[in-house]
Amino acid sequence: MAIAPGQGMGEYNVDIVMCIDATGSMAPIIDEVKENAISFYQRFIDAMEENDKEVEQLRIKVIAFRDFGANGEAIVESDFFVLPDQSENFRSFVSDIQAVGGGDAEENALEAIALALKSDWTTGGAKRRHAILVFSDAPAVKLQDRASCDNYPQGMPKDIAELGAWWEGTDQSFTGTYQPKAGRLVAFVPNAEPWTEMQAWNRYWPAFSPAGTGLEDVDIQSAIDLMVGSF
Repeated sequence: MAIAPGQGMGEYNVDIVMCIDATGSMAPIIDEVKENAISFYQRFIDAMEENDKEVEQLRIKVIAFRDFGANGEAIVESDFFVLPDQSENFRSFVSDIQAVGGGDAEENALEAIALALKSDWTTGGAKRRHAILVFSDAPAVKLQDRASCDNYPQGMPKDIAELGAWWEGTDQSFTGTYQPKAGRLVAFVPNAEPWTEMQAWNRYWPAFSPAGTGLEDVDIQSAIDLMVGSF
């Protein structure tokens, strides 16, 4: 007997945090990244239904990051938008992101991931997924390297090993609503550190562009299919 869409695997509460590099080097592709973000809701819902999986609630949050020490507002963080109810608010926030600034070649992407992990993730529903999508054309600054900057966020991990322990749930001092088994991390990033080093993490799928060539392509549908298949 065929299973009707939404009745095969139970209902999911899905939270997604999009970490978007908003430095000047992203200018050639920022419009594509923003369009993918805006169209993500319907494409994700369609993919879930095609796999007989039902979404009870979908929320999306955006963290636009640049470079501490080079930009006064290095990180801009939204609240979670409940979609489709707050679609216009979500669209407005994403549309306002501009690819400007940036100091050296490396950006503060790891701080953005840390802030994503510290989000107010959903704890409701029969099944939960806590997903992070990263879009960046650059390597990342080592954690704490810009800690002396006035606008550096409090409570950041001391290094990538500690950030990995947050992700895996092995750091007992890290508290919050993030659930490691629910975690999924998809990154459109260059084939460079720290993105290659993070391949030791579980539930992490990088889509590498050649190092030094920028973010050439963003195959968001493949990312959606990959996430949905892992649910």
